[in-house]
This record gives sequence, C-alpha cells and structure tokens, in this order.
Amino acid sequence: MTTGHDHAAHRHEHHHHGDHAGGPAGHQHDEVDEAGLAELLDLDGVVLHGYLDAVVSWVADAAGPDVRRVADLGAGTGTGTLALARRFPDASVVAVDASAGMLTRLADAAAAAGAGDRVRTLTADLDAGWPDLGELDVVWAALSLHHVAGAEQVMVRAREALRPGGVLAVTEMATPTRYLPDDLGVGRPGLELRLHAALDAQPAPFDRYPDWDDALTRAGFTEVERRTFELTPPRPDPATGRYARAYLSRVRPRVPDDLDADDLAVLDLLLDDASPHSLLRRGDLQVGGRRTGWLARRG
Repeated sequence: MTTGHDHAAHRHEHHHHGDHAGGPAGHQHDEVDEAGLAELLDLDGVVLHGYLDAVVSWVADAAGPDVRRVADLGAGTGTGTLALARRFPDASVVAVDASAGMLTRLADAAAAAGAGDRVRTLTADLDAGWPDLGELDVVWAALSLHHVAGAEQVMVRAREALRPGGVLAVTEMATPTRYLPDDLGVGRPGLELRLHAALDAQPAPFDRYPDWDDALTRAGFTEVERRTFELTPPRPDPATGRYARAYLSRVRPRVPDDLDADDLAVLDLLLDDASPHSLLRRGDLQVGGRRTGWLARRG
C-alpha cells in the first residue's frame, strides 16, 4: 500500500517525503529520487507486514467471499496490491499509479510472486479523470487520496464503480512514524520529536492527517466504519535499520534550515554507514505510530 503504500514513513514525504514525492495517485514521481522512494515503500511492507495483514483482513471480512475484481489506487511498488492478491486468490487486481516506473517494479514483483496473471497495471493520474476499471468489488486507497486535489470526486467515482455491497478501503497516517529511541547515546535527546516538529511546520499542499468521515458520507456511501491501527511491531525486524535509514535519508535534505547544527550533526552520524552509531548497526530502533482506516460500503 504504499503500505503504498506511509506507503509509511510515508507521511512526511510530500513536504518531507512528499508521501510519494508527487503522489502515487496524482502527479508523476520525481525521477531523481524515485528509487529511494521505492526502497522506502518496499521496506514499509516488510517491516509493517503485521499492520498490512490486519488491514487486509478487515477489508476481506467486510467484502465477503465473492471478490473477483479489486483496484488499488496509488499502488506504488505494490505491497498492498500483492497483499490483496494473496488474500483474494480468485480475484484480478488492477494497480493504478501515476508512475510508470513504480508500476514496472510492481509488475516484476507480481510475476515473481506467481500472481502476474492476475495483476494488471494502469498508469493514470486520478486528477485527470477516473480510469476505465469496470465494475469492482473492492477499491483500496492506501496513503494516496490526500495527494489527489479532487479526492471527494474520486470517492464518488469509486462508489459508482463498486457493485452494490462493494467496499472502499482508505488508509491515512494518524501520527508521524517513529524510529528512534529518545536517548541515542550521542547527545541531543528528543531529536526525532524536534525533527517531526520541523517537518510539520513546513508548508504542504495537502492535509497531513486527513479525516475522511464526512467526505465519504457526502460521496454517497451508506456505511462508513473507522478504525485506528497501531504500527508498533512486536519486535524489531532485521530490516528496521534499513527502513529508518531510507526514511531519514530522504528527510535530511529537507531540514537543514529547520534544525540546529548539533541536531544535524547527530542525524548525519546516524546516516553514516561507517559510524558505530549508524542506523544499520543499532539494536534499539523500534517503529511506532498510528494509521487510520475507513471502510465505506456502497448500498
């Protein structure tokens, strides 16, 4: 989903990480940093697989057993797409994203997972109009709708595309994703809190923590359920250091004027793979945060 897609770490990327440096469902990704974003999205799916499984299970319980056509809006590298394909083995899944490069990665991953015959990719900008997706049983939009200038219109079109009883599943960040302990052992305790405050103070062309309750009702959905998901895995994943580095290395160029020199020096130390304090060498990292999910049913 860009777990599509925080994706995750994903919350501070349009102004910090831009969520998708342009938006998985909206404008084209920046080609210069698309590889770094793709790494971040893939690691989001690896480290937060428990969260992803919980959201997919919630959607599957609501959708019922007869799911045949699924759309993933703002699919990114496809962690959500492939999770949906696994959970609905009789369904075809169309992955929609503005980035052809992301979708090429997604198609390769689907083929490697043995789902290439059921996963189709479609390059489209949702602000340019609704793509021809046919009738759908499930529409999935993970960390993507806040990128779309006409998000409410997309909700309306999603409802129209759903069969009666079909469901739209939306997820967004509820809090910033955390990685660092408060005391890093190198001075500057509370660095991550100051980093988040600096990022949140920067202007952004979207709502950082959107609330879609009223918008989904206005779009015509008759049942809207909201749920909060905790991101904290039960134990650190071996990939946690790479996940933290992928996020913080994307954030670092965005904050040189917002943090003091001592904070920047510690951040650089964490990002230095040769340092004994490197994120790749630490055993005290713990991912945390919350995401909000909405399930909306077409009557």
